[in-house]
Amino acid sequence: MVRFAEMFETLEDNVTRVVMGKREQVRRALCCLLSEGHLLIEDVPGTGKTTLAKAIAGSIGGSWRRIQFTPDLLPSDVTGVTVFEPATSRFAFREGPVFAHILIGDEINRASPKTQSALLEVMEERQVTTDGVSRPVPRPFFVIATQNPHDLQGTYPLPDVQLDRFAMRLQLGYVDAAVEAELLLTDVSRRVVASVLPAVSLQEISAMMSLVDGVHVSEGVIEYMVTLANATRRHPDLRLGTSTRGVLSLQRVCRAYALSQGRDYVLPDDVQTLADSVLTHRLSLTPEAEMRGIRAGDVVAEVLAGIAVPRRRSGTAIDA
Repeated sequence: MVRFAEMFETLEDNVTRVVMGKREQVRRALCCLLSEGHLLIEDVPGTGKTTLAKAIAGSIGGSWRRIQFTPDLLPSDVTGVTVFEPATSRFAFREGPVFAHILIGDEINRASPKTQSALLEVMEERQVTTDGVSRPVPRPFFVIATQNPHDLQGTYPLPDVQLDRFAMRLQLGYVDAAVEAELLLTDVSRRVVASVLPAVSLQEISAMMSLVDGVHVSEGVIEYMVTLANATRRHPDLRLGTSTRGVLSLQRVCRAYALSQGRDYVLPDDVQTLADSVLTHRLSLTPEAEMRGIRAGDVVAEVLAGIAVPRRRSGTAIDA
């Protein structure tokens, strides 16, 4: 556990050299990586979405590829294509950019639904099926996608089934005035992001991921998460609540977050901290709620406020 915390801090420091003033968002993004989920970064242009994605990719000693999603992008541009090679008189499969440890999908909502759907199988099953043949992608495999939710011209909103495959959604927001002044003085993002060196090896990342499953989650905390999910499914302002995949993602991300805090057990505080990032993008509001200006984050906050928090005993166990 101590070794995990040390490597996590090293990785976090390496990313925050570039993504300044956003340590908590960086921490959550790295927890998403170590929980073997996928990350959706959603915000207005110029807030550092792509910079964060590239900094994380560069900080890990594995392969990474970037796809600039556009309306004319084809599914084969993502997964790969089978071509005929005259020299051997045989057909051969040429791997697409998805065959990497980290895949950065920039402006994912600008691709057509057909191209977006090319990621459904690989994000869930870690394999790509083409021409009837299933090919595994490298492990670990981590998708970091970005999108701008405000400029909707020429975009194709991600369907619920696609959103549910992202373990976490983050919004970076603008940095505060002091950090912005420092960025202007040093221009650190332009100079450093291209030269980010790996802070941990691929083997170390795999070892850190294997520790996540060993983090203790008590029955009380499990019941707390299940109650939270069920409350979203019954909420009158939602037509679609949290899926079972969403609850599983919440548990794994909370485990990784606990390890990053130096603990081998999950607290209800971890659930409360991460619920908005893990659950909000999976919720779908009713038309009436949207007309009243209700946001999915408001529903999550309301549900959390209405559920009794498990009590902590003298040890590390959490019980209801």
